[in-house]
Amino acid sequence: MASPGPRGIWHRLAHHEQVVLTAVAVVIGIVVAYAALGFRIWIDAVEWIGFGTAGDTLYLAVAELPWWQVVLVPTLGGLGVGLMLEYLMPGKRAQAVAHVIEANALHGGRMGLREGLVSAAVSATSLGVGASAGREGPMVHFGATLSSWLAQRLSLGQNLSRTILGCGVAAAVSASFNAPIAGVFFALEVVIGHYALSAFAPVVIASVGGTLVARAHLGEAPAFDLPWTQITSVLEFPAFFLLGIVSAAMAIVLMWSIMKADEIVERLPMPDWSKPMAGGLALGLVALLFPQILGVGYGPTDGALKGIFPLSMLVALIALKTVMTAVTLGCRFGGGVFSPSLYVGAMTGGAFGIVAAYLFPEYASSHGDYAIVGMSAVAAAVLGAPISTILIVFELTGDYTMTVAVMVATSVASLVVRQVLGTSFFHWQLERRGLNLRGGRARHLLQSLNVGDILSRECHIVAEGTSIGEIKRLLAEGPASEFVVTDEAGNLVGTFGFQEVKDVAFDPSLDSLINARDVVRGGTTAVIPADTLEHALALMDLGGAEQLAVVTGPEDRRVQGVVHHKDVLRALNQALLEVQAEEHDDQAPAR
Repeated sequence: MASPGPRGIWHRLAHHEQVVLTAVAVVIGIVVAYAALGFRIWIDAVEWIGFGTAGDTLYLAVAELPWWQVVLVPTLGGLGVGLMLEYLMPGKRAQAVAHVIEANALHGGRMGLREGLVSAAVSATSLGVGASAGREGPMVHFGATLSSWLAQRLSLGQNLSRTILGCGVAAAVSASFNAPIAGVFFALEVVIGHYALSAFAPVVIASVGGTLVARAHLGEAPAFDLPWTQITSVLEFPAFFLLGIVSAAMAIVLMWSIMKADEIVERLPMPDWSKPMAGGLALGLVALLFPQILGVGYGPTDGALKGIFPLSMLVALIALKTVMTAVTLGCRFGGGVFSPSLYVGAMTGGAFGIVAAYLFPEYASSHGDYAIVGMSAVAAAVLGAPISTILIVFELTGDYTMTVAVMVATSVASLVVRQVLGTSFFHWQLERRGLNLRGGRARHLLQSLNVGDILSRECHIVAEGTSIGEIKRLLAEGPASEFVVTDEAGNLVGTFGFQEVKDVAFDPSLDSLINARDVVRGGTTAVIPADTLEHALALMDLGGAEQLAVVTGPEDRRVQGVVHHKDVLRALNQALLEVQAEEHDDQAPAR
């Protein structure tokens, strides 16, 4: 057989899935990295216009500005952000990582370009005028938007689009943090949700591409320049374990504060466009005394790592940063939670280290060492991503001597938050919008299908006065072994099966003495047509039932039919097959 010529080889390569992914990953790494650089330039430009300075030392310059400027910049900036949201942004909220997770899980990696561009503009403007939030979440969303747009332009299928989405996330994280390894694991751990080799290779390529572009323009130095670190004694490890618990508590407080502020602001009797302005006014007033709470906050975080703040300042900044981050995000400013969690974690670790040094001076390491550990622990607990967070902290600091201590505290903090809240901040945000994605696509399908979709009217419905003799006849005539009992008005009385009648079934003298009401199960559970299949399946599993009665509503208990366990599983299987068929059809152009 003749070997294929050059044109044939190129044709095969051009239609090979992994070759296409690799080529697209290279493009995404470069494009997203430059987009991330542009995002940072936008933030710096707004800071220069408003405060006359920019960068991590913003808080030092703001301390020298007149009071009216410190208050006016975030207030007027908030007004501008509010108007942008009102007239340009669908949903009137800037988007971040939670929306990327949703796009990957439910929309085949598809995201709207217009929403992504406006959201990036809103977030960059917000951070430039001093919003107390992070830049990494919006940058991840921006990178995911651009990669999704490219996937759609290339008519890639849903599976490939999800991988491409992960490439955009990895490139954004690596360009933002100068952390290529962390970029890969963040994309896989938080967004894609698996470590399959088919996704791993292109995500690595995109992350490396983003890092190379970022380093070409920003240099190779880590984000934080730390003094020499060292664990003083192995006897410190109980302290690191305890710091993990304290960090978990701080992570819970931070997340709860943001959610509570969102609820409060949502109920305020004021136009949506004015809410960022009110939040900006609050930011400006607090910044008169504590300018460290403004903006992304890498400067104060670096100060905590170097141990330059006293205990009183650390405690004050923990409280104020938590409150002002909640105010910022609750009042509709754009921004993320990663930088605030690093900030709060560094301050928490630094304060813990000062106390530890006071109690056990001969065993305690420096305050900065504890700040590194706390920074990783709080951030990992908030993001629900311990692996990628540990890697990010290592690459941010360039320090690996604290490896074991960081891993201990981070694991403890993540475990405690998972046990208390059961979820990360991003999934908590999604659940507040009615989207529970922690069980994967199968769980989402169970949540999207209702009992009414598979309601069966083929069941034994008997009146409560039906005798055991008649029930025995019905059992003999058909295969059904479950009965639904109703009263004269057709309302549910209960259900029973052969298990409930077996003791009286073989005594003919009881045929006319015992009726259906006498043998129904206690505490009969029923569902309504609007209930999800997830809810119905959970009730069946809890009670070991093969079917549930379906009633009209919680108050009106008229029986409509039944839902069978096998029908729930069949509906789920059919929905999964349909989704897989759609994805297979979508992949055809890429082959």
